[in-house]
Amino acid sequence: MTSMHPLQHQTRRHFFSRCSVGLGSIALSSLMAAPAPKMRNPLEPKKTHFPAKAKNVIFLFMAGGPSQLDLFEHKPQLTKLNGKPIPESYTAGKRFAFMDSSHRSDLLASRRSFKQYGQSGAWVSDLLPHTASIVDDISIVTTCKTDLFNHAPAKLYMNTGSGLFGRPSMGSWVTYGLGSECEDLPGFVVLQSGPRGPRGGSVLWGSGVLPTTYQGVPLRNQGDPIVNLSTPSQITPTQQRQVVDSVRELNLKHLVETGDDEIATRINAYEMAYRMQTSAPELMDTSDESQATLDLYGIKDPKETSFARNCLLARRLVERGVRFVQLYDTNWDHHGGPTENLEKHLPPKCLDIDQASAALVKDLKQRGLLDDTIVIWGGEFGRTPMGEVRESTGRNHHIDAFTMWFAGGGFKRGTVYGQTDEFGFGPVENPVHVHDIHATLLHQLGLDHERLSVRSQGLDFRLTGVDPAHVVKGILA
Repeated sequence: MTSMHPLQHQTRRHFFSRCSVGLGSIALSSLMAAPAPKMRNPLEPKKTHFPAKAKNVIFLFMAGGPSQLDLFEHKPQLTKLNGKPIPESYTAGKRFAFMDSSHRSDLLASRRSFKQYGQSGAWVSDLLPHTASIVDDISIVTTCKTDLFNHAPAKLYMNTGSGLFGRPSMGSWVTYGLGSECEDLPGFVVLQSGPRGPRGGSVLWGSGVLPTTYQGVPLRNQGDPIVNLSTPSQITPTQQRQVVDSVRELNLKHLVETGDDEIATRINAYEMAYRMQTSAPELMDTSDESQATLDLYGIKDPKETSFARNCLLARRLVERGVRFVQLYDTNWDHHGGPTENLEKHLPPKCLDIDQASAALVKDLKQRGLLDDTIVIWGGEFGRTPMGEVRESTGRNHHIDAFTMWFAGGGFKRGTVYGQTDEFGFGPVENPVHVHDIHATLLHQLGLDHERLSVRSQGLDFRLTGVDPAHVVKGILA
């Protein structure tokens, strides 16, 4: 066998990195010729697969699973048979969180009053009077379905299309596919309200197998909008610029040596952080908003962290070209215990979000932004028609039928889509799986869910996974 010269064992990357005088050095010299050479921005706007109906998304995520049967699903038969055993045909072969077969029998009627609103005749309970005022601007889907019934996996599934860690989130896929129209703020921003963060944490807005430049960036309502964003008081702007430029040159050298895309992401992150020292505080300062706007959202203290203030910030973000904004509001997990009682804790949660959710749609509409912006409202799953235990006032997790609503961005206005059975246990027509929601969202943004994919470790990943997913044309204008 003929022996090979040692150089023949070297990879192309090793050859360039070890060549003292050659293509690697030429490339590095070219990149570093200018004091601050401009690299291609990975978030620059990209072409869509076909003409888009929308360009921005705001997802109002009610973390914990809001009870559709106490908010949107008026079921007279459930009221009539309150406390009676549910027919076994509804529970056969089903699994429920925190319930065994002996606790599946008692139907639990809603104690809320319902009325029909708008030209669509949509049913809305007394807990959501402001949402009732916008039913002619939204599509209400009552037959949403998911596959996982525990909180953290179900949140992952709704946000990434998988219950496994390491998959890109919706916002990451959207910014990967479309880029962003804002150069001074991240393309994907996360805002949080409630007593704690959502179960699952940052993986819900992570970039997974995509470069980290596409992950969501949480903004804080108090202190620095982003941790460690502000320059220390003893550092002058000139000194800071010198540090950023020096770090950039070192990263460029390492990029040429390794070809690692994450280094390019790091370079752009430094530049973005530098620009955000001005743009982020300006975004968070709502002093330029009128009192009428603050009143519309129900904001009593513009400096106080709240879901209402986050809704206003979401509008300000899409005004500035941010592609995907996600609001997480926690504590929607209403079972029957003393800290999760449905009757006690659902009303104040609705009071927290109802006015601001409706105000966001109204505000976007009056500013001419709703046509280009998709607004989504919903959680990871819904709630059962049965009490969690006998004589309970709380409901268990339910994955077979729950309600979400959509507004703007080419979604049909004044529509109620799908129908559930007499108890609201499951769909009897037009079921809408989580992957169908994802496919429809991407479609409205001009992206084909089957073509938007990335290869990693020999596998092709996409938001809708490998199972069939369909665009829900019945909710599109």
